[in-house]
Amino acid sequence: MNSELGPKIGEGNGSDVYAWGSNKVIKLAKPNTNLYAIQREYENHCLVWEKGLSVPQPFEIKEIDGRLGILYERIKGESLLGRYVNQAMSGPVSDEERMRNIRTNACITAEWLYGVHQHSCLKLPSQREIMKFVIGRADCITVHEKDAVLALLERLPVKQQLCHGDPNPGNIMIRNGRIFAIDWLNAAIGNPEADIAEYIITMKYAELPAYLPGESANYINGLREASVEHFVHEYSSLSGITFEEINSWIAPVAACKLSADIGAEERARLLHDIRTRL
Repeated sequence: MNSELGPKIGEGNGSDVYAWGSNKVIKLAKPNTNLYAIQREYENHCLVWEKGLSVPQPFEIKEIDGRLGILYERIKGESLLGRYVNQAMSGPVSDEERMRNIRTNACITAEWLYGVHQHSCLKLPSQREIMKFVIGRADCITVHEKDAVLALLERLPVKQQLCHGDPNPGNIMIRNGRIFAIDWLNAAIGNPEADIAEYIITMKYAELPAYLPGESANYINGLREASVEHFVHEYSSLSGITFEEINSWIAPVAACKLSADIGAEERARLLHDIRTRL
């Protein structure tokens, strides 16, 4: 065991995150994450770091006790997901404070994502080609439904902007009011509307952590629609992209998420949304 390896401080679908010394973390792959994915995430992260985006500094790929991982700068703050959870568990709040929290979280997220989308000309894969591949391997929709979703995707305009690919609240770290984005595995060049659609779908349908008490879960569930509404309003004000333009991307992005490691309830919600739109 390496002497610098500290306690486990986080976990995702494909990795465990451990402290590394006093100011770094190492993201160690689980068995479901292969070498290609690790190398791709590291290379993507290096690209956005070199472009000057607000991300933790990447250092190197390391092997620890037979597990490959990526060494990063440690951001000592809270994730947006953690902020929602902490606000939910802090006790009853007034309607005024609840709306203030919603607006604050929506504003900082919209401003961050809009900033990401101002970049282009990075050596990253095509968002559209990735989406076609992922939709094609989804096993819970019919061939006819896949063809219909792919036809929708083909009709959408093509853009060439940097997209994060997985802008969910767990990948948005906040330190002293500044956002640092993590997990650039799915970064691509394409349409900002797809990133926005991904965020909307996550906010509306993602299952909450199982440890949340019922009252706290009810609090967060009660924020979903208002959070989406304020976020879309803020992003649209910054970018000029309309809700109608974003809405056109919901079905293709939702179809992509069917191939992810998600729960049965979330999968059912996505399927219902897709089929309603076809």
